[in-house]
Amino acid sequence: MTENIASILKTKGSAIWSVAPDTTVYDALVLMAGRSIGCVLVLSDGRLAGILSERDYARKIVLVGKSSKDTPVHEIMTRSPVTVTPEHTIDECMVIMTQTRVRHLPVLEEDTVVGVVSLGDLVKWIISGQAQTIQDLEGYITGRYPR
Repeated sequence: MTENIASILKTKGSAIWSVAPDTTVYDALVLMAGRSIGCVLVLSDGRLAGILSERDYARKIVLVGKSSKDTPVHEIMTRSPVTVTPEHTIDECMVIMTQTRVRHLPVLEEDTVVGVVSLGDLVKWIISGQAQTIQDLEGYITGRYPR
């Protein structure tokens, strides 16, 4: 059975950190730093309006000389971000992230945000699965494999 995004959300949880479109970029960065996260979702009336990442900040504030304390998130957020559903497989999400060059995927059911997965979440899940496979193979080779 191929693992899907729902599996990751069950393990990591579905906490969603978000801001409103009129929040200052500075306040969004404070939230991101405080939670050790690389992006926040931008929600308007409970619906996904965009995503603000560290990359957006670096390219659209710092490099153009804007002030994060004076700029609202909606001016620099990525509008219409790439999204996935809980049914998307981990492999599909890796392909999507590679092709679109994004590091975070909001997870939607219908129009409702149910979580976010990062490239780090996917890599951690894959490594965990590989470690389990290695352990099973070592057990099989040494005769400690459960029969």
